[in-house]
Amino acid sequence: MNTHTALPSLDGRTFRMISSTTSAVNPDAPSVFRYHEQDGVVWGDYTGDTVTFGRFVGTRAGDVISINFVHVLVADGAVVTGSGDSDIEQDENGLRLVEHYEMHGEPQLSVCAEVAEN
Repeated sequence: MNTHTALPSLDGRTFRMISSTTSAVNPDAPSVFRYHEQDGVVWGDYTGDTVTFGRFVGTRAGDVISINFVHVLVADGAVVTGSGDSDIEQDENGLRLVEHYEMHGEPQLSVCAEVAEN
């Protein structure tokens, strides 16, 4: 497994969802993801928008993370599980996660941007 990381650790970083093919993102209350990372393992939690709460765990190889997730939907309390890969990218505003996953039997794409610390 290639563990070389060109970009910084995700540990302690927070990201907000800015776009998703699964659902419209509420710009006033998007899902917010809090990441931890150590020795190639990533984990964290998320809340907001269509999700009451969620958890994820996975691995990082280079600038790609592979995770499994579970969350509860606000609308009906349904529990959703899945997996996906995210490419970690750097832009002028910080890190971005470009997430590739499957939901409802179809490939999906979402983008999360790092929340700048004040």
